Amino acid sequence: MTDRPIIFSAPMIRALLEGRKTQTRRLLRIKGYKGFFQFGVSDTKGYDWTFRRADHVWEDYPHEKLLGLLPIQVGDRLYVREAHYLTDDGTSEYAIFAENSADVTAHREEIEDLQIRHPQSDWSKHLRLRPSIHMPRWASRLTLTVTDVRVQRLQDISEADAVAEGIERLRSGRGFYDPTTSKGNVRLGHYCENVTDAFELLWNSLHGKDAWDSNPWLVAYSFDVRRGNIDQMQDP
Repeated sequence: MTDRPIIFSAPMIRALLEGRKTQTRRLLRIKGYKGFFQFGVSDTKGYDWTFRRADHVWEDYPHEKLLGLLPIQVGDRLYVREAHYLTDDGTSEYAIFAENSADVTAHREEIEDLQIRHPQSDWSKHLRLRPSIHMPRWASRLTLTVTDVRVQRLQDISEADAVAEGIERLRSGRGFYDPTTSKGNVRLGHYCENVTDAFELLWNSLHGKDAWDSNPWLVAYSFDVRRGNIDQMQDP
């Protein structure tokens, strides 16, 4: 078991907190093979996967051995990084999560009041939004335990898996929210009739306009979600 950080966008942080997201898909990476290409199903007897190394030499792997070369394994724990503010109470640091709009508003009001009462002090660092990649391990509030790992093409995602990616159904039940056009708890923009269409919009928002059409090979990770810092987790 290995502990690793993982980054999610604001809509996906909300989906994790609401219990809607139990899967994530990440572009395929193979340890020890930077720059590999032409990945696919092997037609060599006894092997499941094939690809060409950066030096153009072909490699073939059975399924289980390839899984062992993926960056994340079943049983690994992932501590979630998200956009945040770092502040302190005069004794210790703590995080204000950007997704918690009410907390951020209260935080800003408090710092603005301190700036008025103590103009000689520099409070600017408390108002600096920090990208998710800079969240320290101790500040993470969500811990994921990986339960399943699958290698597949992007467009092979099923409707059930798209729902597990955190795509939210309309309250009417007749379609799905566009996950790329929401702010806090307010959903903006258009809606999608099909859950896979909604996931396509999400994928393109994260990876580029034509990312869905390129249909890359990726790894689908399933996980259990627990609220709490990874270093404060106790075995269930």
